[in-house]
Amino acid sequence: MLPRGPATLSRKTTRLEDIARLAGVSIATASRALNDSPAVNDRTKQTIWKLAKEHDYPFRRHMPAGPIGAQGTIALVVPRPQGREGRLSDPFFLELLAGVGEAARERGCDLLMSHISPANYDELSAALNTSRADGVIFLGQSSLHSAFNRLVDADHRFVVWGAELPDQDYCSIGSDNISGGRRATLHLARLGRKRIVFLGDLDPPEAMQRHRGYLDALNQSGLEADAERIVPAHFEVESAEAAVDALIRRGVAFDGVVAASDQIALGAVRALLHAGIEVPGQVSVIGFDNVPFSRYSRPALSTISQDTMKAGRLMVSKLLDHGGASAGTGVGRSERVPTELIVRETCGG
Repeated sequence: MLPRGPATLSRKTTRLEDIARLAGVSIATASRALNDSPAVNDRTKQTIWKLAKEHDYPFRRHMPAGPIGAQGTIALVVPRPQGREGRLSDPFFLELLAGVGEAARERGCDLLMSHISPANYDELSAALNTSRADGVIFLGQSSLHSAFNRLVDADHRFVVWGAELPDQDYCSIGSDNISGGRRATLHLARLGRKRIVFLGDLDPPEAMQRHRGYLDALNQSGLEADAERIVPAHFEVESAEAAVDALIRRGVAFDGVVAASDQIALGAVRALLHAGIEVPGQVSVIGFDNVPFSRYSRPALSTISQDTMKAGRLMVSKLLDHGGASAGTGVGRSERVPTELIVRETCGG
């Protein structure tokens, strides 16, 4: 007779006593571990949780928001894009993925990329509860703020890359978008620019906050906020190029552009140069993200830098050390990553 072991267990018939036997503990201890009893130490809990996941034992309804320790597994889930079309190919998100990957490697943690692209609460819940990972990083909020607030009531094992919003109950990590938008606009105002365009969609939470910083800076500088100079553009070069070309053809006067992303800024520069408008001689342009191409474009793009390495370390730490947790509970609180102004050729100063 063949000896029984982990490989011979049927995933459909795994029982609590099987998990206990594989872990070398009593049935009572296995049950306590799956219910996050403080009577069981973290190492034993992690062993039992891992076995339960490997053998599809139905324990997730009891799964706590406890620490998962080093050498865990994190899943990356990208909600259906809002604003940034084709999100995974977006240069900024490639930088963010690299930041998460480096942080995970430093902690001896594996990464899984989920095929699920959730667009509502049920799909978010499915992404969290069907994953074999110990925790989930959602790369972006899209329009799912309310759904994330619901999700945290059921399970804390996730963290979100995105803006910090009013009445937020879940943990998010993101750049200080308001400060970044303000800093970009103030820089153009200090250069003497007085008719500054904001270029970008206002629906994505991050862009909305950058726009708020732009308005704060105009007010601080005594400049007028003109609705004609709030110009929608998707997070892609072609959309921004078309938007600025239309602005020029309408005869709207402007001498500065604050773009919601570097791709948008690059589209603006292309449209301006194509129209024979000097950058930065006649119009100064500043982007947001500091993706690699920004320093190699001609003219080189001034921008607001987001620290993706620090963001990656923070998101991984929230899961590995604190199990995600909710926004207002100390270790699980949301955090903003500072931004930095990078001055290159498109600002001229």
